[in-house]
Amino acid sequence: MKLAGVRLPGDDTVHVAQLDGDTVRVVTDVSRFWADARGWTAKAAQLTGAGVPAGSVTFVPPVPPSARVICVGLNYRAHAAEGSFEVPEHPTLFGRWTASLSVGGVPVPVPAGEAGLDWEGEVAAYVAEPLCEADPGTAWAAVLGYSTFNDLTARRAQKLTTQWTLGKNGDRSGPMGPIVTADEVGDLRDGLRVRTRVNDAIVQDGNTRDMIFGVGDVLSLISRTFTLNPGDVIATGTPDGVGYVRTPPWLLTPGDVVEVEIDRLGTLRTPVVGAHGRALTPGEAA
Repeated sequence: MKLAGVRLPGDDTVHVAQLDGDTVRVVTDVSRFWADARGWTAKAAQLTGAGVPAGSVTFVPPVPPSARVICVGLNYRAHAAEGSFEVPEHPTLFGRWTASLSVGGVPVPVPAGEAGLDWEGEVAAYVAEPLCEADPGTAWAAVLGYSTFNDLTARRAQKLTTQWTLGKNGDRSGPMGPIVTADEVGDLRDGLRVRTRVNDAIVQDGNTRDMIFGVGDVLSLISRTFTLNPGDVIATGTPDGVGYVRTPPWLLTPGDVVEVEIDRLGTLRTPVVGAHGRALTPGEAA
């Protein structure tokens, strides 16, 4: 089953909805949903009826405002190697604010002063219940589902300091797809193919079985320091093939379209626009 965040016409409330092809069936508002994610997901599975056309709603991230978005860097050996990093002994973690999140189809601007944005296609995992000092098995079982994610990165800003926060929180730079419930995805260690395309050219082609740290391990580690709450998100890292390490570097510029396609999760499509949010015509200066 797929779950998405939506706003209905004339209503600013964010709802979680069951997404069935081109039909949307509202479950409840986002805060109530994450207060009992398992219960509401079970109810969503029982929804029938006409619903409303997907084209009549506005899709938004399906997370509560209180959500923490914790990203794992250097979680594929080949990606660490291409950036000349040592394989980390512990997960490299950094945070995104929910204000940086968006959804498929939403244009993402290249920040002023950046040569472009770098792509990082990955899987996001959504926490369904509180986790405090949890063991890896318990933590893995607490995942409600997974989605496509693109950790679009402003590399100039990222490299200004040893902390990555600035380069990882550009406006709308964290697009995410609908949540696919865990029962339909299975264990990432069994392998999901992760592909990223830029203007239809494949730039990343990896597999989740090559992750260094599994979802349960990462969640367990985090839970030893702070309690994870329902609605928190873990972005699990990207395979090799990013743009900034290429010769010459290849970054996303206005007019480009980047797609992340992951087995069982679908395809996330993101257009890139200029700093002022306007798509440029071919040949026009950024």
